[in-house]
Amino acid sequence: MRIAMWSGPRNLSTAMMYAFASRPDTAVVDEPFYATYLSLTGLAHPMREEIIASQPTDPDEVINDLLGPIPGNHSNFYQKHMTQHMVGGVSRDWMRSVRNVFLIRHPARVVASFSAKYENPTIDDLGFVQQLDLFNLACTSDEIPLVIDSTDIRRDPEGMLKRLCAALGLPWDDRMLRWTVGGIPEDGVWAPHWYGAVHASTRFAESEGDLPVLTGKLGDLVEETMPSFEALYRHKL
Repeated sequence: MRIAMWSGPRNLSTAMMYAFASRPDTAVVDEPFYATYLSLTGLAHPMREEIIASQPTDPDEVINDLLGPIPGNHSNFYQKHMTQHMVGGVSRDWMRSVRNVFLIRHPARVVASFSAKYENPTIDDLGFVQQLDLFNLACTSDEIPLVIDSTDIRRDPEGMLKRLCAALGLPWDDRMLRWTVGGIPEDGVWAPHWYGAVHASTRFAESEGDLPVLTGKLGDLVEETMPSFEALYRHKL
């Protein structure tokens, strides 16, 4: 099975990748379109040159890898994708060949976390609008894609991951609840900038507290992204 997990930044996406990497039957890949995205947009992200050097920049080459032989001859291939990476020039047709799952997080938490790492974020950087577009694209007359909320996962990791595995038709493996300190070999080269908290952990973090209260431009970003988040929230497990 090929599982495409779609989220924006700061959505618990790295911890979810680590959970699936802990399964001996599953290979994982970390943001395979990141170099393509930077190459096509010209954006000056942290570690831009290192990222571009580390991955293919041709989107068709990336897609061939995603749909080709699963690394390590594993049964499953978990693909961690950022919705904002799917810019013009990147085909979506291949999404019909994978199980699409959408990982969401409240915009206030995303904006607060992302703005601490990236100065002056815009709505395009956060991926909420793109996430809803991709969700709508993945919907068919027979199936609505799975949606899972990071808040629910942190509140009850075992319960929510069991539900997700059941919905995907995967057997439950309790090794998904823990990982080793320091990251995994599949981490992207950008991990030192973004993954510090997860690298220091061995399991999902505890439940989050109250929503952060943001004002000014950051508060405006929260308001702009709420409709996309709410549309997906209605479908969550």
